[in-house]
Amino acid sequence: MIRVTRAAAAAVLVCSLALPAGVATAAVPDRPAAGAPARAARAATLPAPTGPYAVGSTVLPLVDRSRTDPWVPTADGRALMVTLHYPAAHPGGGRPAPYATREEARLLAGQLGPGVSGDVLARTRTHSRTGVGPAPGRHPLALLSPGFGVSRWTLTHLAEDLASRGYVVASVDHAYESYGISLPGGRTLTCVACTALEGGVHGSVVTSTRAADMRYVLDRLTGPEPVWRYADAIDARRVGMAGHSIGGASAASAMVADPRIDAGINMDGAFWQDLPAEGLRGRPFLMLGTHDGMHLPGGQDATWDRTWTALDGWKRWITVAGSEHFTFSDGPVLARHFGLPQPELPADRAVAVTRTYVAAFFDRHLRGLSRPVLDGPTPENPEVHFQHP
Repeated sequence: MIRVTRAAAAAVLVCSLALPAGVATAAVPDRPAAGAPARAARAATLPAPTGPYAVGSTVLPLVDRSRTDPWVPTADGRALMVTLHYPAAHPGGGRPAPYATREEARLLAGQLGPGVSGDVLARTRTHSRTGVGPAPGRHPLALLSPGFGVSRWTLTHLAEDLASRGYVVASVDHAYESYGISLPGGRTLTCVACTALEGGVHGSVVTSTRAADMRYVLDRLTGPEPVWRYADAIDARRVGMAGHSIGGASAASAMVADPRIDAGINMDGAFWQDLPAEGLRGRPFLMLGTHDGMHLPGGQDATWDRTWTALDGWKRWITVAGSEHFTFSDGPVLARHFGLPQPELPADRAVAVTRTYVAAFFDRHLRGLSRPVLDGPTPENPEVHFQHP
């Protein structure tokens, strides 16, 4: 095991959605600093899902008391917050699902810069509703893990889109690895792990811990005593995992640790653990990243070259021109709304590309559907490049 390059490590330790380096990391001041972007007063609206289903949503608090939390050993087990998005039986009904709690949004807004209001961020409008039942049938399960320092709700546009296409999606917040995770009862966990990694703890502690987290989530969703009342809507024989940044690296670690995960996606994350000699035992994996010096073949992050060689099943290495690290999350939508600096790739294209390739991968490998977009470049997606080192 070796440490990744300094630049790749920095990507892991960026604990915000801010696009450029040097974005303020202090608490939001009462008055914007000179030259700061104008504070948005209206809430943002996430892009509408593209699938045929309406989307339901519910939040499941979980605690795995069989394990000691690596960041706070005195904690009462390993706490996880899970948001389920799923194809809903009927449009309408229920209540609009919230984006984030006010405290979660306030803590993250403090990392985004003086032009961002935590209250406005929390009120971001979603396209899912609580209190509605799932559509009939059994649906593949997609697990999502966020980037280091940010919360599960920063992957909401992708989760809602997958649910609208017929997937049950479990987005997981991992205790003490986000600037703010709200638990039932009003308690908020902050990023103890951020300090630990800055102090020299290796990133593999994160990825191996998240692999165990996902095993527990799978047990609670598909085991003999499922925690969700509609667990029969999940087809436990078809499970995939995707993640952003260290959440994407964790997808590979989770697949090594748990044979129930059939397919995985790493969205722009450095790998912190090498694959074993047997690779992923023939299971498919997609590496989806930036088209700059970081994640091109022979780029700064050598872990992608090493992992590519070790992958032993269906695999693709796809890079997106004009993208940056947070392109594959809700980051572009929020940056545009709050007037933060944006990369070359417009937010609408960032959303469309991420949704297209993640859904195509899961459709192909969890549903057996033909998805030619995965076979090579297409005129409809000129930003997308297929790498064949």
